[in-house]
Amino acid sequence: MMRDAVRTLYRARRVVPLGAARPGGWVLVDGRHVQRVGSGEPPSADRVVELPGTTILPGFVDTHVHLTSTGLSLANDDVASAGSREALLTIARGRARDGEGVVWLQGFDETTWPDPRLPSIHELDAVTHRPLAIFRADGHVALANHAAIDDAGVAGVRGVELDADGHPTGRLTQHADQALRMWAAQALTRGSIEELQLAAAAVAASRGVTTVHEMSMPHWHGARDLEVLLGHRRLLPLDVTPIVATMDVSLAVSEGFGAVGGDLPVDGSIGARTAALSDPYADGTGTGTAYFDDDELVAFFHDGHTAGLQVGIHAIGDRAIDQVLTAWERVYHALDSRERRHFRARRHRIEHFELATVAHVERAAVLGLAVSIQPAFDRRWGFPGGLYDAALGWHRASAMNPFRTMVERGVELGVGSDSPVTPLDPWLAIAALEEHHDPRQRLSRADAIALHTTGGARLARHEDKKGALAPGMHADLAAYEVDPFDVPSVEGLRPVLTVSLGREVSAV
Repeated sequence: MMRDAVRTLYRARRVVPLGAARPGGWVLVDGRHVQRVGSGEPPSADRVVELPGTTILPGFVDTHVHLTSTGLSLANDDVASAGSREALLTIARGRARDGEGVVWLQGFDETTWPDPRLPSIHELDAVTHRPLAIFRADGHVALANHAAIDDAGVAGVRGVELDADGHPTGRLTQHADQALRMWAAQALTRGSIEELQLAAAAVAASRGVTTVHEMSMPHWHGARDLEVLLGHRRLLPLDVTPIVATMDVSLAVSEGFGAVGGDLPVDGSIGARTAALSDPYADGTGTGTAYFDDDELVAFFHDGHTAGLQVGIHAIGDRAIDQVLTAWERVYHALDSRERRHFRARRHRIEHFELATVAHVERAAVLGLAVSIQPAFDRRWGFPGGLYDAALGWHRASAMNPFRTMVERGVELGVGSDSPVTPLDPWLAIAALEEHHDPRQRLSRADAIALHTTGGARLARHEDKKGALAPGMHADLAAYEVDPFDVPSVEGLRPVLTVSLGREVSAV
């Protein structure tokens, strides 16, 4: 005999349910789901949680997260804050004093250094005789000493930078960066992976995030990383939607996933100078790299769509975005009118979409494509004198991340952090949307919050159960001591209580 779910009443100063529901003063939760939101005299309940003076919002949906890498980054705050090559090497020496095996550091960003020169391989060799691997914040560049290059077997792999004499410089990109990361990840035990994912999920919950789209990267951490996640994801303090970066459509179908591809990279990153551009980088480092040919993309998109999956892909540079749109157009134009309607309803995804032109935005809108944006990228690198300016020149950099244009053209948008590239912090993203480098692309706070809640739910086609507080929706909510709509700045805002799927998962 099934037992009735516990009915919990949360009473606040104000409940902002978003969607079509009216604001109220309480929300009644029946087990995992919202029963109703209302005002005035509340109904009876099995338990009452008084939250006087607070404002309750739906939980945030982060549409682009790497949980294991985020867990690793929590032990690498010193690396992320290193302000120079010398500081990074000092941290590496400290890490190398204890233990054995690979020395793994993560999260440096040389674009914040007064002198952005990276350590040479000789400096990396001088740190330790042990294999040393240091990964950049964006995940597309690694530094490695000779021991790491040799032990990982990447000496002849594409992406090992060589000096004029043909010797490794210690800087790895593309396939070499991926192979080094895969090799280093072998040192992680199943138990440590669980702990890293739990730590990342706990941080998310403490910041009001109740759902994440996990961008599983088998070419970074191997298949075991996803296996561990699937084994304990229902025990995590938030809801996880796994999306695997693979072209193996049959794998996604057999696992019962609704999506495939995710952060599968068509190109690299601007920081690594591997994002695929139509015109060369401003510093003369070429035009980046496209990882797939056109027919490969068309076949993948067609097979994923035909299998009933939502298909995603990573594209940052304008050449990569154009290649992706052209491939999707080839699939779309082969369909009849009825099939095109179903195609648009699928909301196939593009992750990042940073160097998109107005024409690209229009083409994406016509196809019904959805975009996972990372506003904190603009906050971190998008202003004059920043990384994008240095890499592209201001003429191109100033047009990046056209968020308002996408909204106005009707492109479905959800907000992600790409944690650990930028912090798993929804209010940082909302502040970035409010303070875009181009005032014409800024969004209001209400619109920004909607993108990070209902927009994120729609991106995964979960609008019937997430992103708002209404009868039958998942009981995902967060309560704040201040009203986020009334304070001058939301940056640094933290909830006093987070509820995910009816569970109270974080409280001050």
